[in-house]
Amino acid sequence: MTTDVEPGAGSGDGPPQVPFGDALRDALGAPGAVRLLDSSPRSSVWAAELPRGGPVVVKQLVEGPGAEERYAREVAGLRIAGRLRPPVTPTLLGTDPGARVLVLERVEHGAPQEGWEVAYATALARLHAAAPTAPAAPESASLPRWSGPDRTDIDSFLALARWLGAAVPAQVPDELARLTRRLGRPPRRPALLHGDPCPGNDLHTADGIRFIDFEQASLGNGLNELAYLRVGFPTCWCVTAAPEPLLVAAEAAYRSTWREATGTEPEGELADACAGWLIRGDALVERARRGTADQLARLTHEDWTWGTATARQRLLHRLEVVARMVPKPDTDLAELGTLCVDMADRVLTRWPELRPVPARRPHPYP
Repeated sequence: MTTDVEPGAGSGDGPPQVPFGDALRDALGAPGAVRLLDSSPRSSVWAAELPRGGPVVVKQLVEGPGAEERYAREVAGLRIAGRLRPPVTPTLLGTDPGARVLVLERVEHGAPQEGWEVAYATALARLHAAAPTAPAAPESASLPRWSGPDRTDIDSFLALARWLGAAVPAQVPDELARLTRRLGRPPRRPALLHGDPCPGNDLHTADGIRFIDFEQASLGNGLNELAYLRVGFPTCWCVTAAPEPLLVAAEAAYRSTWREATGTEPEGELADACAGWLIRGDALVERARRGTADQLARLTHEDWTWGTATARQRLLHRLEVVARMVPKPDTDLAELGTLCVDMADRVLTRWPELRPVPARRPHPYP
């Protein structure tokens, strides 16, 4: 989510310089009333007024590793989702691929309603269902397949369990190997995944929720993003714990909306998706740190704060979530559930000062 910064920030003493080439000017007119907005280090964002586009946001992905791919994914995601009515994204008004610039309709984030998670899950299902059904659809060409946890994640998670002193049931390594195979299996009806559907990337407007920032868009199973509500937004700073009745209502809204939009049932199990986020060490750190270290090994000797919770708080929350979701002995992850109970107890014994992640608030961006 972007916010205003001081006028002229980042551009000396003059007005902010917005990258608006001749092709964009010919199509949309010259931008006026430009102001720089706060954004991530991976992009620069401006608000502006256009004579033929009204209030807009201009976003430029800064040069760096992966910038071209992130730009292509964002454009593809916005174009695919842009077919939906009512909309679930701002309208994409123009692009300048050479400069990695997008021009988007500017929509204002309003006050989220109580129980916003239900509206969020409904909008997320509609977004997911927007994916083209033809495998070779041109809009999908820039979108990779979603990538889940792998053997390295399993090994790191089991090493952490043993370091904590937990007794690893003999069946757990095989359960986790089957889990990663299930998560890696392309669904028959792929979903358009946002990649980072966190508070701040959901704008609550008068006519519904609009998602922004599609730099990590991909195609995969939508349950991997529905799981965000239970496991606490694993790619975002704002981990909170929502009450069970609200989670059940949101998940039911997602399933009914997906069913109405596609005529199919969501594939797979939500418990699998939550377990997948549990064993991924990179789901403990912000994007810039992912892929740089074994984060599960790191938390054995270091705790660190990211947003509303520490790494150990995040781990404990996810252990408890998975333990609650797989209590039955005949489930595919039954022994993992047993292990999660043991690990959670040992986490609290080793670090008794740990507190639960913050209770759910109305919305991190009121």
